[in-house]
Amino acid sequence: QVQLVESGGGLVQSGGSLRLSCVTSGRTLNYHAMGWFRQAPGKEREFVAAIGWIGTRPYYAESVKSRFAISRDFAKNTLYLQMNNLKPEDTAVYYCASGSGGVVSSSAGAYDYWGQGTQVTVSS
Repeated sequence: QVQLVESGGGLVQSGGSLRLSCVTSGRTLNYHAMGWFRQAPGKEREFVAAIGWIGTRPYYAESVKSRFAISRDFAKNTLYLQMNNLKPEDTAVYYCASGSGGVVSSSAGAYDYWGQGTQVTVSS
């Protein structure tokens, strides 16, 4: 059984930083793409960042490029999202997702397992 558990969300002031973690069990990160998505109140879930096979470049949404960084620790089977220079518009529930394959994708349909989400709130 595959499980993803996010943590690290919270309340932060504009310009601050947070690091989200996603511990994965039942599936190794080595062979599956991993992604972060977010959903703000009243809005559709949107892609944030993803990372694919070992050696491939991460892929970011334009709105977070140069501010966010996705990474993974294979020994801990954990995915991370370092978020810097946070803005109020980054406020959302953040979800990590595990892909059915190893190719990075911004489409939610490419991911077959999801975490429960962690709330990130950025105050102005």
